[in-house]
Amino acid sequence: MTDDAPGRGRRLPADREEPVGAPVVRADPAVTGERAERAVGFDPDDPESVAEAAETVRAFSENTVGAADNVYMLRGAAACAALVRGVGSYKEAVERAGGDVSVSFVRKWARVHDLPQAIRRHVARGDIAPTAAKHIARVSGVDRFDLAWAVVDADLTVRQVRRIASEIDGETTAVDALAARGIELGRLEVSLPIDVYRELRRRASLENCDPGDIVAEALEAHFADASVSDE
Repeated sequence: MTDDAPGRGRRLPADREEPVGAPVVRADPAVTGERAERAVGFDPDDPESVAEAAETVRAFSENTVGAADNVYMLRGAAACAALVRGVGSYKEAVERAGGDVSVSFVRKWARVHDLPQAIRRHVARGDIAPTAAKHIARVSGVDRFDLAWAVVDADLTVRQVRRIASEIDGETTAVDALAARGIELGRLEVSLPIDVYRELRRRASLENCDPGDIVAEALEAHFADASVSDE
């Protein structure tokens, strides 16, 4: 499997594209509502902000009360990533944070912060558990998207995500590991306006094809046009 998006002629952004520590998702009212106004950002180039990140990482590692709060977890992940970038290494980050913070803890959550925005938004919305996101972040390229969308569409448990992530390597893709469990990616149930649905059915019948083929072709053209306008 490659990182090329079918029909789009460019690579999917499987890593974070925004500045490290920036509350891009947490500061979006469409995702976090009123909490967006209180979103805290961390600047790895600002010593005071790095110090705040260190305090946040330590509190994050010690606070199990917020484990069910996805936005809180994303804030902790941002602090981990910014602290590492600010001090230059995981070892130094652990020393700056103090307490029982470990290299493993900081590395795992910094990786969550490095996930692409499309996946982090599902974490903030509660569609993907932060603990599942840690395992999604262990894989790379389009496998990240495939595993994340499987969580959303097939309601995978954290244990299932962990096991699948462990199987993904140079020989086995996320699609392979999911298929072995009877999980098929690419199937969605959509609701269409009745006139669009009626015409879709009519055209599919006339063209002797499945309605999904027409939808896929239309979406590929739409995404191709969107990619050109973004450049």
